[in-house]
Amino acid sequence: MNDEMRGNVAAFEQTVRSSLALAATLGAAEWDRPTDCPGWTVKDQFSHLVSVEAALLGDPAPEVEVPEFGHVRNDFGRYLEAGVHARRSVPGPQVAAELADVLERRLAQLPGQDPDEPTTLPNGKQGTYALFMGFRAMDCWTHEQDVRRAVGRPGNLDAPAAGCFWDILAQGLPLVVARKAGAEPGQSVLFRIGGPVEHRVAVMVDGEGRGAFAGEVPDAATAELDMDWECYVRLTAGRCGPDAVKVRVKGDAELAGRVLDGMALTP
Repeated sequence: MNDEMRGNVAAFEQTVRSSLALAATLGAAEWDRPTDCPGWTVKDQFSHLVSVEAALLGDPAPEVEVPEFGHVRNDFGRYLEAGVHARRSVPGPQVAAELADVLERRLAQLPGQDPDEPTTLPNGKQGTYALFMGFRAMDCWTHEQDVRRAVGRPGNLDAPAAGCFWDILAQGLPLVVARKAGAEPGQSVLFRIGGPVEHRVAVMVDGEGRGAFAGEVPDAATAELDMDWECYVRLTAGRCGPDAVKVRVKGDAELAGRVLDGMALTP
């Protein structure tokens, strides 16, 4: 492994082990609690993690006919739903045990994986397998947080995989400001993200309407958005709309509202 691959695999392992430790504390009724992912319970979140890692191991795909669910919007959603639906009759602790098994098998597999191997990333772009593991860490951590919110056990918000989440999804903020929110040339938006993971970045729109991160954070941006880390995660992961979280706005409130409405960056 190179350093990037080693760091991303460590982040992936840490968040999955944290999820497994959380699973060991769940009561029977908690496995069936709804989460912020439409149509998915706590157990479904674990089933999703199992199905993705099993597929990456080359395990046979479950032979299951997936019903038409209102929350499934495209072929990618139907693909993900198959692994979840195949385990809907399986008790939660058994799904967690399956996750523990696939984790160990993946950790045994990954040292033999070429970190520079070209692969298709979840966003449809081409990248290295080392970067792909950053996406896996991000995805597993995002679902861990879904479960933690659903069962009222916050934690691991500042995990190494949280860094993967920021590194990957923050790249979409210029698109949010310039395209989704339609900020005009010369306008800028400052994002202040508070603890436990803190970031302060500004996006500026150039004369051709393209957004880019500012080299220096302006003293007075057109709009300023101040939120905590969990709020940022929920918005950019598409887990909720702006009405469900607390965001402090300064400056152009209309522009800020359009930015918040377009912050979802996951499929």
